[in-house]
Amino acid sequence: MTDACPPPYPKGHDRHDAVSYAPYPRSIPLARRHVAQLAIDWGHPGVAGDLAVLASELCTNALLHGSLRDRLFRVETSLTGKALRVAVTDPRRERLPDSRRSHPDDQFGRGLLIVHTLADRWAVEQLVVGKTVWAELDLLVGGEEG
Repeated sequence: MTDACPPPYPKGHDRHDAVSYAPYPRSIPLARRHVAQLAIDWGHPGVAGDLAVLASELCTNALLHGSLRDRLFRVETSLTGKALRVAVTDPRRERLPDSRRSHPDDQFGRGLLIVHTLADRWAVEQLVVGKTVWAELDLLVGGEEG
């Protein structure tokens, strides 16, 4: 007899986790710590810090630019044999990420630069309702991080 149920994570992923958060600033450190712990638990402690920073920046953007009152945003973390991915989905499809020049005195405006610098790949996917912004860190063969 075969198991007809699909795996608990998307096809092609070795591991997958999804958590929804309320659109409040206190959710950002919760998501950051959760994603870092997943990287450690999944055997990649060397990239836990970078993955946490990526999650933090994507969640901050979702909160500042993509949130709607009483609508949750979702953080999905996944592992394939080649990469760790963090993806943040928020309800505002029309508010796409946009890199901009920031003045040295600006408090905000550098998040996408950080994402671009740390991630091996990142992109935006528009959904019927909302959007997902994701970033990936490549993993070297044998569990060593790249």
